[in-house]
Amino acid sequence: MPPTTPYAGKFSSCAPYSNNNNHPQPHSPYRSGTAPTPAKENVYNGAYSVAENPYDIPQPHPSYRSSSVSSVTAKEHHYNSSCVVSENPYSSPQPCSPRQHSTSCPGRAYRHTTPTTTSTTTTTSSSSSEQSCRNNTAAAKARLYGHGITASYGEMCYHDNSLVSASLEALIQHLVPTVDYYPDRSYVFTFLLSSRLFLHPYELMTRVCHLCVEQQRSGDALLDKIRFREVAPKLVQLLTEWTETFPYDFRDERMMRCLKDMTHHVARGDEYSWRAMQQMTQRLIKRLSALGQYEEAVAALNAVAAERPASLKTKQASGQRSDVLSICDDPFVLAQQLTHIELDRLSFIGPEEFIQTFAMKDPLENHKGFFRKRKTSNLEAYVNWFNRLSYLVATEICMPVKKKHRARIIEFFIDVAQECFNIGNFNSLMAIITGMNMSPVSRLKKTWSKVNTDKFEILEHQMDPSSNFSNYRTALRGATQRSETAHSSQEKIVIPFFSLLIKDIYFLNEGCASRLANGHINFEKLWELAKQVSEFLVWRQVICPFDRDRRILQYLVTTPVFSEDELHLASYESEGPENNMEKDSRRSLRSSLLHRENRS
Repeated sequence: MPPTTPYAGKFSSCAPYSNNNNHPQPHSPYRSGTAPTPAKENVYNGAYSVAENPYDIPQPHPSYRSSSVSSVTAKEHHYNSSCVVSENPYSSPQPCSPRQHSTSCPGRAYRHTTPTTTSTTTTTSSSSSEQSCRNNTAAAKARLYGHGITASYGEMCYHDNSLVSASLEALIQHLVPTVDYYPDRSYVFTFLLSSRLFLHPYELMTRVCHLCVEQQRSGDALLDKIRFREVAPKLVQLLTEWTETFPYDFRDERMMRCLKDMTHHVARGDEYSWRAMQQMTQRLIKRLSALGQYEEAVAALNAVAAERPASLKTKQASGQRSDVLSICDDPFVLAQQLTHIELDRLSFIGPEEFIQTFAMKDPLENHKGFFRKRKTSNLEAYVNWFNRLSYLVATEICMPVKKKHRARIIEFFIDVAQECFNIGNFNSLMAIITGMNMSPVSRLKKTWSKVNTDKFEILEHQMDPSSNFSNYRTALRGATQRSETAHSSQEKIVIPFFSLLIKDIYFLNEGCASRLANGHINFEKLWELAKQVSEFLVWRQVICPFDRDRRILQYLVTTPVFSEDELHLASYESEGPENNMEKDSRRSLRSSLLHRENRS
């Protein structure tokens, strides 16, 4: 088939591997049209059940989908003296990007404070910063805002009608709905995402619910009930957005208790809102149940994969072990199954996990409810999958006894990487390249001499880390643009190189102060964090359009892989040491691994 992406013109799709070369065709288990019974079916079914897949999850709020888009231009951010991240070339239209619009009219934004200072003077690099935020210098104001209209309303500062800084109390108040006000959805997402840098989600929810109730109190019980009935639907809407976008916050039993208390309070005033609260709670419980099933399935799969491969002392015997070509001989099919795994695991990463990777340590960290499970466990599991795939590739290459067989597997994985590139699966692509560049593989010079490396060099060029991965970022922009105009489910797939995404968010957080000199929270930074994470939400919601092959999936997630020491020893046994240093290394590895086997 022709290339499926605008940036894949250098490649054409691969035919089944045996047709790409003059090697004998390996036996395919699917030539007869029927699949053999998967090994360890009971373990695998728990993770990838077609009838009841725990990965079928509620999608992100429509607010963050691609229905409403407009062009967004990212500003240049100077993180520190040694790292400058310039304008993101991939800032193609964002789905309800937090920077697309302001948080509504400033006059309504701070509803309970009369504007104390309102500046409509044009801001320059030498004046007007005192009018906007008195504790900021004019030079700092000019660098941050440039030219435009700057104004302060109470403890909230705006520039060109966009919120740029505020006190924490003002931001919390701005989140609270009233009878005639509801916060902009982009603000809700942005503040709920990054507020955990400053206070615990439980504390935020408690304060928001308390303020919402207290604002309706007038001293007259009947009037209070009427007023709360009017605001209840908006409070339910806010809690619905919270539970659907950040459901993992509610693994904290205190959050669930607060939600239950609000349900009882709403029930006293508005039956319709009470029913909506019940439905919302049911969806939340279902989502958290699916998360628990997923985590148990991943743990079971990891336990199976932790089994060690056949003893390296008998390489001839270990060579009889099934390899990837005996499971799947079609690069495109294997790339499809890798994409299934990637999207399955992406779908369970909560957007807040990106922020919690560098959030301040919570003083309540020992609380038994919220911290029973790590706050970034799904993100860590996805990173571990990348590492496993890299080691699987290296294991498959180093395992075979014959040089010809090793060369065939290298060429096969090059073709798989090419298909991942065409699909838009950059994470698997980078994992394969990483595995093939590991020193136990790269030192196999006699094996590599039998391989045509032209396509591999092109793929390495696409993922070249120089210039801050500029080639990859260009390809990612192409995949994102294709996704936004997609005519098929396959064209919607964008799976980023995940470690680089985490790195980008990390440097954005580290390079920009969370608080300004006057104590205000730097909301410009929060906008940018939300912009990066909201793009991820769109990528993760894609449903994989390819058919599942359970036997291949089972192999990819459970087959044992070599450790780094075992890989080095397998490499030395494939192609002997070339110098005294390698001879000493082989001798040491043999002794160490033999001692380890005897102890176990």
